Amino acid sequence: MKRLFTSESVTEGHPDKVCDQISDAIVDAILAKDPNGRVAAETTVNTGYAMVMGEITTECYVDIPKLVREVICDIGYDRAKYGFDGTTCAVMTSIDEQSPDIAMGVDEALEYKDGSLQHEKDALEETGAGDQGIMFGYACDETEELMPYAIITAHKLARRLEEVRRTDSRLRPDGKTQVTVRYVDGVLKDIDTIVISTQHTDAISQEELHDLLIEKVIRPVVDEKHITENTKYLINPSGSFIIGGSFGDSGTTGRKIVVDTYGGYAPIGGGCFSSKDPTKVDRSAAYYARYVCRNIVANGLAHKCQLELSYAIGKADPVSVYVQSFGTSKYTDDELQQIVLKNFSFSVADIINELDLRRPMYRSTTNYGHFGKKSMPWEQFRKIEL
Repeated sequence: MKRLFTSESVTEGHPDKVCDQISDAIVDAILAKDPNGRVAAETTVNTGYAMVMGEITTECYVDIPKLVREVICDIGYDRAKYGFDGTTCAVMTSIDEQSPDIAMGVDEALEYKDGSLQHEKDALEETGAGDQGIMFGYACDETEELMPYAIITAHKLARRLEEVRRTDSRLRPDGKTQVTVRYVDGVLKDIDTIVISTQHTDAISQEELHDLLIEKVIRPVVDEKHITENTKYLINPSGSFIIGGSFGDSGTTGRKIVVDTYGGYAPIGGGCFSSKDPTKVDRSAAYYARYVCRNIVANGLAHKCQLELSYAIGKADPVSVYVQSFGTSKYTDDELQQIVLKNFSFSVADIINELDLRRPMYRSTTNYGHFGKKSMPWEQFRKIEL
């Protein structure tokens, strides 16, 4: 059976990614001073302005407008002619404290055997989930990164496009990549289509842009063994792309969750990652689910592994844990689930502690996917006991 599958990625200058980076820069700035700070700081950008809104509870001070401007300029939007200028754009904030009901559930909820709750500081505390929700993890042995080929290649193309853009003044920050691969009987065969759209100036023609991206972006990144004479290259398929960034389209934190995870190859949960401190299981438990799946595959227990978790607000442990190997393991899914439960603890506090998540590292996760990066704690190898 033959089938095509497509995944996409975006560059740092994509409006949604601008917002993700601002939000996670705020998370980092607060955690650097207050590791127990609570952050849910979403961002939206449009022509000439950026707005940060949400709930933050912390004992430290962060100059949010200054930080917003620094991030926008660092991305490359530092001149009005680029469509967005971090030095002159309006920056607005609308920040409240975290709901005391949520805070109490996260900080102090301790359930007794009779089902009653105690909320006292001198009680044994266990971090509860900052919200209800479902999270998915996934891994496969299709690539060195133990990620699906289409999404990891789209990320590599987007990263390379960003590198080229920073050395070629004819290119601008906003860009997208897309990779369509062909499977035959479930096995990766080749690349059917590569799509790259990049913002640019009027100093480069479409023909020059096509040749530049083929030579400087695609060929250095894509393994030739997956390229055939029928592979198609679509460079700026709509033609001119001079107006981009927030001048061409608005942006909002969390709108690129498929890009952030598995490129559509596996399910996604109900919430995004960026803007949230690790008590929000949308983020921390999704990272841990990837960690578990990655190590199931890395330990040779399955060729593919998918894990679903679900949590209830204020509760420390998940409501459900569900493991699937899609018939690629010598173990049944029930047996794999028991192996997972034996080796991994899914309480919120244990996740945060094992992955050391109360530290500033989150802006580095926002671009080119949250998974498959060797430096991230959820990408580290852990020996599994049978």
